[in-house]
Amino acid sequence: MNEMAKWNRTTVLEFLLLGFTDRQEINAGLFVLFLVIYVVTLVGNIGIILLTWICPSLRSPMYFFLSNLAFLDISYSSTIAPKMLVNFLREKKAISFAGCIAQMYLFASFADAECLLLAAMAYDRYMAICNPLLYPVLMSHKVCISLVTGSYLISSITSLVHTCFTFHISFCGSNVINHFFCDIPPLLALSCSNTHINEMLLFALCGFIQMSTFLFILISYSSILCTILKIPTNKGRQKAFSTCSSHLIAVALFYGTLLFTYLRPTSSYALDTDKIISVFYTVVFPMINPLIYSLRNKEVKDAWKKTLRGSVSCHL
Repeated sequence: MNEMAKWNRTTVLEFLLLGFTDRQEINAGLFVLFLVIYVVTLVGNIGIILLTWICPSLRSPMYFFLSNLAFLDISYSSTIAPKMLVNFLREKKAISFAGCIAQMYLFASFADAECLLLAAMAYDRYMAICNPLLYPVLMSHKVCISLVTGSYLISSITSLVHTCFTFHISFCGSNVINHFFCDIPPLLALSCSNTHINEMLLFALCGFIQMSTFLFILISYSSILCTILKIPTNKGRQKAFSTCSSHLIAVALFYGTLLFTYLRPTSSYALDTDKIISVFYTVVFPMINPLIYSLRNKEVKDAWKKTLRGSVSCHL
């Protein structure tokens, strides 16, 4: 029986990604659309990283976390988008077995790291607004590096566990994945093995990281809201709200789609619907993240203006 299961697993040498549609004229339009989104994602997030490096006014913990958030957006978008763009132009939308493993591991790792980083950013805002006198000590550069490093380390471990357990199961039937990238739910739906353990593991680990960080963010911002309402001046309240509202918008968009996708049993998966929802947290969300933080943050907007004016002056 073990030998048969082993043989079944090794017979799948590649997977076929079903994508969104097999109509070539629609795929051509989707290629242009998602290419524009991906280019905007790269330009916007690279711009945020460069801006936080070159502008002395953005050398605070909040912008250190923001630059790492931009790096994560570039990373997991680049894990998905290039292969998806190529497949829009190909009749056979194939991905090798090893390529599928790598794509799943990298995406899961970067997505989990983003959850943990958003929680670290909420903690940073909580300390800055609720404990301003202790903020320089409690949010030192060493603490910030530890929080970011911990996010990457924990997410790498959880992603490795997911990947090992997912590709340990047998794929002895169809190799067609009803998705545009190698994700855990469609692969579990494709397997002919008993995936109960995988579902429990997915629910436990994703539930722990996503729900714990989401609840932590809600608690942090509840405390922040109480503190903001006690600020005597309207100007002070507006500045605090402006800084935090962009983070809350990003959190709502990101967690809303993630929780819907991963914290459900396999029997309730609607893969065609999940594909549409997945577009938001894999492609759209990394694009709008720098826009949210740039357009709703006065310090970032001022830094953009100064940098652009300096570039124009040097050119002239």
